[in-house]
Order: sequence, then C-alpha cells, then structure tokens
Amino acid sequence: MTQQPDSTLDPPMDPPMDPLEYALRWRRAGHHVAVATVLQTWGSAPRAAGSHLAVRDDGEFAGSVSGGCVEGAVLAEALDCMTTGSIKVLEFGVSNDEAWAVGLACGGRIEVLVEAVGSTGMTTQLLEDIAAAKAEKRALCLVSTKSTGAQRLLDPAHALDAAREDIASARQALRRDTFQSRDVPGDTIFFTPINPPVCVMIVGAVHITQALLPLLSTVGLDALVIDPRTAFASAERFAGAPVLHDWPDEAFQRRPITARSAVVTLTHDPKLDDPALSAALTSPAFYIGALGSKRTHAQRRQRLLDAGFTEADVARIAAPVGLDIGASNPAEIALSIAAQILQTLRRSPP
Repeated sequence: MTQQPDSTLDPPMDPPMDPLEYALRWRRAGHHVAVATVLQTWGSAPRAAGSHLAVRDDGEFAGSVSGGCVEGAVLAEALDCMTTGSIKVLEFGVSNDEAWAVGLACGGRIEVLVEAVGSTGMTTQLLEDIAAAKAEKRALCLVSTKSTGAQRLLDPAHALDAAREDIASARQALRRDTFQSRDVPGDTIFFTPINPPVCVMIVGAVHITQALLPLLSTVGLDALVIDPRTAFASAERFAGAPVLHDWPDEAFQRRPITARSAVVTLTHDPKLDDPALSAALTSPAFYIGALGSKRTHAQRRQRLLDAGFTEADVARIAAPVGLDIGASNPAEIALSIAAQILQTLRRSPP
C-alpha cells in the first residue's frame, strides 16, 4: 500500500531577538533605553556597519558594537545619553593588543552613533514600526542622518516623496542585505536594511541537506526541507527541522517563493527536481541551484527548454550547484552551496 505524503509542517524554532527588539520590549516595560549603531568601520573592525547595541537604564544590554573591546565605554556613553537626551557620534581605535584579545588579527577603527530612545531620532514609535514590519515580513530601510541622529523608515517600493538618491540607496541596501552609506554636503546618510529572513527551500531530504541545515542556521538563514518521501524526510533524520512532506509544486503553493528565497534541488530525481526548478524559474527567487554533474545538467537543461523555458531562464540555475572548492563529500558540498547562496545574496546587482 502506497503511503500518502504527510503535509505536516513542523514549525521552525523562533530566532533570537535582535537588539532593537530588546529595546522595544524594555521601552514597553517603562525603562529608559539607548541604542548604539556602528556607522562606519576601518581595518579589522570586530562588528560590521549597521550592528546595534541596546542599553537599558540599569546597565542591561543586548547586542554588540565591538565584540567586547570598547563595549564598556559605549555603555557609559549610552547611560549618559539617557540622562541628557544628547546624541553622540563616537570614534574608537582598536589597538592590535585589544584586537588580539577579541580574536582579530589586527586593529581597526569604528564610528558609533549613540542616542536615547525618545521623542526624536530613534523613537518608541519607530521601534514599533520596525517590529510590525518584521512581523508582516515587509522590507523597509532605516534611514539615519549622522549630524542630527534623525531616523525614519523608507519603503522604496512605495516612496512617493523621498529623494531619488535615497530611494536608490535604500533599494541597494535591501537587495544586497547590507548597510549602505551616502555622503551629502556636510553630512552622511546611512541605510540599514530591515528585510524578511532569507529562506533556503531545499528539495530533497538527503545527506547533503543534513549537513547544509546547521550551516545555514549558523549564518542566520532560514531553511525549509521539501520531500514527499517520508522515509527520507523522517523525524529521526531531521529532528527539529521544518519539513514539508509534499511534492514541490504543492509545497510552493503553501510556501510561495519570494525574492528572499533560494531554491536548491538535491534529489537527482527529475520527478522532484524538474517541477521544483520550473516553479523557481517563474518566481523572483534570488538564487536557484541544482545538484548534478555537467552531463546531468545538460539533460536537465534540454528538458526545461523543451518545456518552454528560454536559454536566459535556464541560465539562472547554478549547476553544478555550489562554489568550485573541490568538494568531495556531503559536508563539503553543503559548505560550497551555503557559500554560493551568500555570495549571490551579497553581490546582487545594485
């Protein structure tokens, strides 16, 4: 008797809150709060531009701007900002000795904006709006002005009254999922992307998938495993992982492919891979990859062309999947796939 696919979707674990979510929680509880943001970095800076540190009035904090080497000074300045209501732009040099202590090869410099959550700049309402956007999985950009600390949210898809240059910078920040800056006369404007999480939709509950899931989690990417073969996608093999026991076309109806999706097919079975690739090629997925040799992909390519896809469509598929690092086992192939997904995400054209 043929077993029917089980369409139960195991819920993913809740991701840890980011510092701005802590800031909002503390404000709702009646605390005074300040937020520090890394504006620019030079050299071997411990934290990337756009990183946040939230500080509560009793000294509790969440996040990091330096990996620990200047955190104490930033905490002190944040507590002072809560008292004075001032906005501060701080610059710190990380010496080689300090860098070594926090695991860096050499020193660097960071510039940090510190401001209390209040009636201007970083406001409680702004934090509420950011939380709502995340809950609704809407893409927005946090726009900050260095000299004044003024902050606002910008939706480049629906911005009618924003400057054209701001819209272009916000779109680039969101597309590349990285902090951007733009110099203007006498000032600098910063663009922090607030994106829905990237979801890597993996077709095939195979050994490579088992190795790929923890790698994706480590770099902050969500994942969804799709495989109607319950013997492959069993709870024992994928404990705690989000799994859909559906055929790919059914799965993508339940979980639509978006511009924040990567689709990876790993089954080597055209009955599963081809429908998944067909759906991906008609979607806005930023990455599509397929396991298989060059010969296998040549056959796959012809099937897709015969199905009506164009050469340009099929060229979107990264195949053989993954960066060419000489991978020879499931763990190494998984590493090459994760790296290629990140490379594609970060290097998307402006």
